[in-house]
Amino acid sequence: MFARHSWSFLLVAALLFWAGLVAGISFLEAPLKFTAPGITVPLGLGIGRIVFQALNKLEIGLAVLATGAAFRLKVPTNLALPLGLLAAVLVVQTLWLPPALDVRAVALLAGQALPASNLHHLYIGAEVLKLLLLLGTAGRAFRLFSRQHSGLVPPAGGLSAGAAPSSPTVQTFPTQS
Repeated sequence: MFARHSWSFLLVAALLFWAGLVAGISFLEAPLKFTAPGITVPLGLGIGRIVFQALNKLEIGLAVLATGAAFRLKVPTNLALPLGLLAAVLVVQTLWLPPALDVRAVALLAGQALPASNLHHLYIGAEVLKLLLLLGTAGRAFRLFSRQHSGLVPPAGGLSAGAAPSSPTVQTFPTQS
């Protein structure tokens, strides 16, 4: 099966790839498509619905991949908590926000006049939070796993009682009194 460093790489790569997708689609493609010549609001909404449905499926797959790697690695709480928060944001964006926005898009495409709504702003806020969590969690995981693989700290499970470090290059840090 995979070695520990492979699972570490998989976790960090999944988080960074996911962050790139969110940044590229949510903050670049989505607003720019309406500036292209010939793109009407109905056409832009139709394209957006298709793109965000595909993005959501990719995000679910990457979340499963990252979560599976995290479970395999038995990550510490400072990584597990932001991963859990990412999952919560994704659940809200999968089960509540897009369906509610989709109903509005279909109504607008049908020519209905709708009252103003804060759903879009809420979705954008969730995207900002998700992107910050993805980048922060990936950075934290990278730093932790880099230190572990360089021998500076033991893996998440730690050393067994009475066991000596496996390498003479392991550094210990004095404790504060």
